Amino acid sequence: MGSTKLIAMAATLLPAFLALHLHAPAAMATAAGSSNSNLFRDYIGALYNGVRFADVPVDPRARFDFILAFVIDYTTATEPPSPTNGRFNVFWQDTVLTPDAVAEVKRRNPNVRVAVSLGGATVNGRPVFFNVTSSVDSWVRNAVDSLTGIIWRYGLDGIDIDYEQFQVDPATFAECAGRLVAALKSSGVIRFASIAPYGNADVQRYYRTLWAAHGAAIDYVNFQFYAYGASTTAAKYVSLFDEQIANYPGANILASFTTAATNTSVPVDTALSACRTLQGQGKLYGIFVWAADHSRNQGFKYETESQALLTDATTY
Repeated sequence: MGSTKLIAMAATLLPAFLALHLHAPAAMATAAGSSNSNLFRDYIGALYNGVRFADVPVDPRARFDFILAFVIDYTTATEPPSPTNGRFNVFWQDTVLTPDAVAEVKRRNPNVRVAVSLGGATVNGRPVFFNVTSSVDSWVRNAVDSLTGIIWRYGLDGIDIDYEQFQVDPATFAECAGRLVAALKSSGVIRFASIAPYGNADVQRYYRTLWAAHGAAIDYVNFQFYAYGASTTAAKYVSLFDEQIANYPGANILASFTTAATNTSVPVDTALSACRTLQGQGKLYGIFVWAADHSRNQGFKYETESQALLTDATTY
């Protein structure tokens, strides 16, 4: 996906954090696997174009997750930016998507939750790699501490794991990510977690290893179907979706598309046609969009259309 900037983490206000989260809807169980539901998710904040939560239309009938993009365990204090062994920093447009903005969108829309995505593809135009520069234990400890501060400060509800390049083996990535999710869930810091793989064979090795070891703790698979080519048909999209059902058995897999101006990704109308077919087959657990930052140029037309599709004819 993508990235940009830096900020610090915050304090230790557990009672306030719990109060903020008491209203959040419970996460669905992973074991059930994909079936029709009304979950819509939208990434936001990576492009620094001023997009706000309040700009995006929220259908009150949907379960709606904003996903802030990104937090990254890198620092820009060096050139090039360098990994920090699990110490995460904020790289979304936090001057617009502030803690107050998070609280306000959730106050106005009781069906909204806000998560944060870890990793992404680049920082300051350079690749982000999942990297353990010391031990697995130290990476997990640093990640839990730094993410807890960020999540409490911003009043967030969950995390999304979106590393796309790796400098460790799949087993190490799986252990780090799995232990991180387990620790944040067991302490009550987050209520749900997702992963965001795509159809690259090497990337799939990492996420399938993570799923095999820790899938029971992962609530959603935000599969990047838009990463397939522009010639992908709706029928092929459905076939690719079925492949991911086999790759991530028992998962709640979301369909997806990008609203970026591109001629190399699956067209939005093709993706939505496939979504209608999947819904007719009882497989459409939800839809996510990359990203609200791009959708602004289209008046958030496809956010509105997707939520209508999920809520007008969904059984859940």
